[in-house]
Amino acid sequence: MQFSEQLKKIRSDHHLKQDHMANDLHVSRQTISSWETDRNLPDLEMVVNISEFYNVPLDDLILGGSNMKEKLIKDGSEGRRAKINLVMTIIATFLLLLGLMCLVIKGLSVEYVDETGLLHENFFLIPIGCLMIFASFVTYSLVGIKNIICKFKKA
Repeated sequence: MQFSEQLKKIRSDHHLKQDHMANDLHVSRQTISSWETDRNLPDLEMVVNISEFYNVPLDDLILGGSNMKEKLIKDGSEGRRAKINLVMTIIATFLLLLGLMCLVIKGLSVEYVDETGLLHENFFLIPIGCLMIFASFVTYSLVGIKNIICKFKKA
């Protein structure tokens, strides 16, 4: 239940009109109306005042009777998932840039044969660069697939 619905319920349970509730809370009737129509929300101090004045638990007022513990656990797991996605995206970006840098260095480096006939070439940069680019695309794909699966689970 939304805050606006909770506020209407409190008002109807106490058989109050918007004017009377506004007087009790020292606000205007228009303010009560805007809270009840979801145009605005009260600040935290006012929510506590409403809770105390009408003897309604904050959990019921804010969460509509749902369990605060469950909401906090859900919010915490979503926050953790977002942090993991961010870290994986940063790692993938780092790998992509490092791989591209290897390929650019290989392209700009000069191969030469010294006086002993030994070829000096940075041949190892090509497979390392390609491997890093591949690893970054795999990481990006895993993050994307994980997000798609989470969206389907929520729906």
